[in-house]
Amino acid sequence: MSVVLSKPEAETDAPARDAAKSASASERANTVDAGGGLASAASAGSAEDSAAPASAAGHSGKPVFPKAAETPTQQGPFGLRYDFNDGCRVALPEGERPWRVRLSDVDTGNILYETTMKAGRVNSAKRYFVRGRIEIWRGDESVFAHDYSAAGREVLINFPVGTLGDTIAWFSYVPRFMALHGCRLTCAMAERLIALFEDAYPDIDFVKNDDLRTERYYATYNMGLFFDDKACVHQPCDFRFVGLHKTAAYILGVDPTEEAPRIALADDSRPIAEPYVCIATQATTQAKYWNNPMGWREIVPFLKRAGYRVICIDQKPMHGQGLVWNHIPFGCEDETGDRPLQERVRWLRHAEFFVGLPSGLSWLAWAAGARVVMIGGFSHPTTEFATPWRVINYHTCNSCWNDPTLRFDHKDFLWCPRHKDTPRQFECTRLITVEQVKRVVKQVPGFGGQGDAGDPA
Repeated sequence: MSVVLSKPEAETDAPARDAAKSASASERANTVDAGGGLASAASAGSAEDSAAPASAAGHSGKPVFPKAAETPTQQGPFGLRYDFNDGCRVALPEGERPWRVRLSDVDTGNILYETTMKAGRVNSAKRYFVRGRIEIWRGDESVFAHDYSAAGREVLINFPVGTLGDTIAWFSYVPRFMALHGCRLTCAMAERLIALFEDAYPDIDFVKNDDLRTERYYATYNMGLFFDDKACVHQPCDFRFVGLHKTAAYILGVDPTEEAPRIALADDSRPIAEPYVCIATQATTQAKYWNNPMGWREIVPFLKRAGYRVICIDQKPMHGQGLVWNHIPFGCEDETGDRPLQERVRWLRHAEFFVGLPSGLSWLAWAAGARVVMIGGFSHPTTEFATPWRVINYHTCNSCWNDPTLRFDHKDFLWCPRHKDTPRQFECTRLITVEQVKRVVKQVPGFGGQGDAGDPA
């Protein structure tokens, strides 16, 4: 837990040194050096804060997450206020005697910051879950001590608008946090995603991001992929090392064991009588596509010869940028369009299996309980949920997404950081052969039981 303090700039270092001198020998042994980025200070009325990574801002420049309430939401004695919104925050009014403030990590036993001030604010720089302890003295008199406890209190978890797969990937860790802490939990997310979860999780309050009243909450946590967070301010470890979905567990401090979220449907009937396979071939960036030019052209008739109707459930029948455009495969049935996500889940839940890419509809298929064949190479398989039918070619360049030295560029549709504009561009999926995909598809239980499973001529 790092700290930002509100106080006159000239006083920033001296009180911290004085506070360190006042700590006992055992306390000093457990104190983490403030110079290591665990704490800093600024004066009352200043706006100093730890800078959020660039990825925390939307493409339009608008912040992805709503700003925490200006004043800490919890009332303490003598006019002091505190909360755990946007880190651990303490606001101290001016009084007759100076305040001494100490922040600690209850679980590690480390004293994270300690300082003396006449008035001002303390704000930790670490924004992910830390079970913090706040201790405050006026002079030598202890006047307040509080250990983080969300039991029975209002907690907010924010999800960025505009993401499908990410939100589905992260969501199962939210009820796990609620069960662990016994809190009253609110989730802020896009309206179309609220419809997926609210009936399955009646104990969680779902709100649209624009309808939040942030002054209600005792603690707030933001779910995101923080690409430039080298100091691990918003995440305790880089998401590229732990997996896209499991990063939420680390941010929330819960068990990272993988689990698909529940989805409740008003209409769970089978959409068509015949056996069928759902496919999704589009993605937000070309690196996610199956870039083998003969791939889908041969897989669709292969599936049809095996006795399945092949249903494409992409949002768009065509997607791309500039001179590069991707079309749905010839021969599949077109169920594309901006349909409700519940309708997509209905198709997926009754499909024999799903064939897709490392993108949002694969996460939706996983949550729907479908068997997922995932074709991808730009991300390592640990990035996504575990499936026995993952298709990747390790003979080629692969897993650039997981390389923290390669910054993903959301604005570059043709992002290929190692081989762009060379003959090797997108080789990670271009060299995934049709034969490799067929072999994996044939491993899906029951495959071909509806017809001739022989390869297309």
